[in-house]
Amino acid sequence: MSANSKQLLQPGAEAVITKGWLGAHRWLILRRSSQIGILLLFLVGPWFGWWIVKGNLSFSHTLNILPLTDPYIILQSLLAGHVSDKMALTGVLIVTVFYLLVGGRSFCSWVCPVNLLTDAAYWLRVRLGIKGSAHISRQTRYWILGMTLVAAAVTGSIVWEMVNPVSMMHRGLFFGFGLAWAVLLAVWLFDLFVMRHGWCGHLCPVGAFYSLIGKWSLTRIRLPLRTACNDCMDCFAVCPEPQVIRPALKAIGGTPPLILEANCTNCGRCIDVCSKDVFVFGTRFNHSVATVAGVSQVTPK
Repeated sequence: MSANSKQLLQPGAEAVITKGWLGAHRWLILRRSSQIGILLLFLVGPWFGWWIVKGNLSFSHTLNILPLTDPYIILQSLLAGHVSDKMALTGVLIVTVFYLLVGGRSFCSWVCPVNLLTDAAYWLRVRLGIKGSAHISRQTRYWILGMTLVAAAVTGSIVWEMVNPVSMMHRGLFFGFGLAWAVLLAVWLFDLFVMRHGWCGHLCPVGAFYSLIGKWSLTRIRLPLRTACNDCMDCFAVCPEPQVIRPALKAIGGTPPLILEANCTNCGRCIDVCSKDVFVFGTRFNHSVATVAGVSQVTPK
């Protein structure tokens, strides 16, 4: 097999040819800029004394004006019997409204620093040609979510935060990693050798919690050109939650050309790698479709 043939086997190779490298990586670049930029906003304070944002991903104060609070943390805190102050509750309201607009699991793809590790594991897994995967139900994350809430109620403390890879990574950047190295390495190795998108797609209770918010979010991936699909499967290959694509792409059960599944992370990779521009960002209320090559598509009402 020639080098060019091998390259074409990589997901998104055809999109690179038709749209150019930047066009086929636009949303990926924006996501990485967002993830790294948010980390830097927290780090420039202790590093350079520029206190733009104080705190962490659980609770932060931006420019001494804007409070932002993780609703998952507050829920655990309330179950543990701790009453949050007015500013923390205001931060919860702001964050909840924001993710109701942009999609709950946008946190996973645009904010969460652990996503950088798990995406790196997937990238290397593809390059090394690692096949096969353990089989763990995607519903497992909801069972783990439930257990973290029960643990908070029973113990009177936010037990999950002691081992939460997201919190451990954030604390490690400030105070040194210590045990966090072992936890983060375990997550990375699990995704690399044991299970494709194993942590984020099957086990992480943080993503499970934000998917509950994302169930009603406004921003969605639309498929106005789904009749142009050539079944290349690139979108399935790069999507961390590929099960969300098929109903909208294949009109399963009369599904409109709109991904409504709560676990869509709105990462935009399906948009990047599609050479036919089947996918675009839009809202849950816009079901408009286009005519492709003379074939009209009717959207179910």
